[in-house]
Amino acid sequence: MVRHLMCVPLALTAGLAFGQTPTRATATLKNAQGVEIGTATLTPAAQGTAVMINASLTKLPPGTHAFHVHTVGTCTPPDFASAGGHFNPAGKQHGKDNPSGHHAGDLPNFEVNASGEGKVSYAVPDLTLGDGPNSLFHAGGTALVVHAAADDYKTDPAGNAGARIACGVIERAKP
Repeated sequence: MVRHLMCVPLALTAGLAFGQTPTRATATLKNAQGVEIGTATLTPAAQGTAVMINASLTKLPPGTHAFHVHTVGTCTPPDFASAGGHFNPAGKQHGKDNPSGHHAGDLPNFEVNASGEGKVSYAVPDLTLGDGPNSLFHAGGTALVVHAAADDYKTDPAGNAGARIACGVIERAKP
């Protein structure tokens, strides 16, 4: 009797079957000069109904900055316009204070200290690492973008947040 060995793809041995929600995503953020300024890790939040975004950023101007998920997974310097607008699968208006709703990619502002360092830790309910319209892995991908100024949380389309000063493509984490 001849027995055949079955080859199992590495993703299956690492616990990630085809079509299964990844356990993690990452983004390496770079400024307009191509210098790495930080990394972000994205994981499913409690009950899988949200995505937890944790980031450590450096070499940024001190002050309050907007941080958004943008709809295209491309970060071409110097202006990062290639990342498109805010991730907005439901076609809402911009900002948490907008009575017409908000983009799924609208995130809270964050503070950068006098040393140019800032940290982000958000549970974002309108995002998923799985399938569906709110997936960060839709065709074309998504990116995280740091803006020069604070988001006013209401002005459409981008909250008067100013220039895009850093960008990182959101990618499935390698097992």
